[in-house]
Amino acid sequence: MPTVINAKSVTRNVGWSVLSKTSTFGLKFVTVPILARILTPEEFGAVAVALTVVQFLAMIGGAGLASALIIQRDEDMRTIHSVFWANLAISCLMAIGIFVWAEPIATLLGASEAAYLVQLMSVLIPLQLGGDVAYALLARRMQFGKDAFWNMVSESAGALAAVVLALAGFGIWSLIAQLFLSAIIRLVGLFAVSRYVPRLQMSVRRVIGLTRFSLSMMGSEIANFVSFQSPMVIISRFLGLADAGAYSAANRFSSIPNQVVLSAVMGVLFPAFSSMMQDSARRSNALMLSTQVTTVLLAPMMFGLWALAEPAMLMLFGQQWAYAWPVLGLLALSKGVLTPCSTFIPYLKGVGRGGTLFWWAILRALITTAAVAFGAYNGSLVEAMIWLCAVNVVVLVGYSLVVFRADGTPFVRGFLICCRPMLSAAIMAGAVRLLLERYGDLVPHAALQVAIGAVIGGLIYGAIVLATERPLLRKLKDLARKRSPAAEASPAE
Repeated sequence: MPTVINAKSVTRNVGWSVLSKTSTFGLKFVTVPILARILTPEEFGAVAVALTVVQFLAMIGGAGLASALIIQRDEDMRTIHSVFWANLAISCLMAIGIFVWAEPIATLLGASEAAYLVQLMSVLIPLQLGGDVAYALLARRMQFGKDAFWNMVSESAGALAAVVLALAGFGIWSLIAQLFLSAIIRLVGLFAVSRYVPRLQMSVRRVIGLTRFSLSMMGSEIANFVSFQSPMVIISRFLGLADAGAYSAANRFSSIPNQVVLSAVMGVLFPAFSSMMQDSARRSNALMLSTQVTTVLLAPMMFGLWALAEPAMLMLFGQQWAYAWPVLGLLALSKGVLTPCSTFIPYLKGVGRGGTLFWWAILRALITTAAVAFGAYNGSLVEAMIWLCAVNVVVLVGYSLVVFRADGTPFVRGFLICCRPMLSAAIMAGAVRLLLERYGDLVPHAALQVAIGAVIGGLIYGAIVLATERPLLRKLKDLARKRSPAAEASPAE
């Protein structure tokens, strides 16, 4: 790759990405509860079901071709232009197809009344795929700061527009406006900062040459998408749009910490691991360090949200959503279980293990779909979420086996090191939940319960981390002290 990747560049780009996600986190922390108070669960559910279809087809349409550009040694413009036109052609065909077949698709998903939304949102497919090549060029050049800026602008504009329109009484159309405005601004921004100008050049041979990598990536991404989105489809079909709306609202909020940390880190780690493909020692050190750090940061957020789900749901979403607090807690718990997996997918992609990633993603999609369907068909939304948590425990062990085997790290050693922060977070969350159950009545206001619980949880978790993660803290301290130009130019260890 043309860009030298070292400790300084990786840290800087992760910082930009985290800053971008943190800014949008702040807006969503405010806007999602506001929208949930104004809109009905059915409106949330209808948009969520339609968006699931669009996102699924957008993932297929990309076919992983843009990802294949990232790992190419040189920026061959003829290949880049060919990928752009291939993506555009595929996305337009899919948009036409989903527009024509919107009614049977919506009926199949148990939301026939959302057919008009499926038609309208089909336009999002070319809008989303149109910027893939521009983003791939920024990723190749490790210019995530430019992407971060436009991500902040697009997400902020969309969120603010949604709130204004919802307050003005536009209802479900406020959510539609949010999606379109964000997509258009991001598309324009990506082309502006990448300075990519499509030319009328097309080489079918070069596009086909990228498919060996891109098809395995497409398969694994589709399988991961099914894992994440199949619960929405199942809930809509078996339990109705109201439960789908409750799941959507809880899932959107519980996903915010993931969006802040994981999406920021994963985008940078993919090209970083790719550059270390021939250096096993350096790659292994980077894997363990990045996994520990992301788990230390993310696990307490997710397990803490599980502990405080009841007052948090009431405080943020209002009384009409209070019944869904177990859903919010269980979703946070299911995501918390997977925090050590945060770096596994970019690692397998970066070291060229697309086939392994594909088959394990397929297996995960199958067991996730089956488990959630079993819980929803035979019980309720809460039971479906309990099954989701159980499946994610199995997924954690399975991905750990695959990654540590590929890395040459002994499984038991690697698993214990990476999961130790998650265990600390679970102990903290259990203590906070116990205190809330016993003494919560002494603090009748939900917001005070959340604030006090967060402070107590932070103190407990901080004490446990100081006692159990001293080697990691020393390593981070040493990295922070390396300020000299020579140190910053050295490869990440």
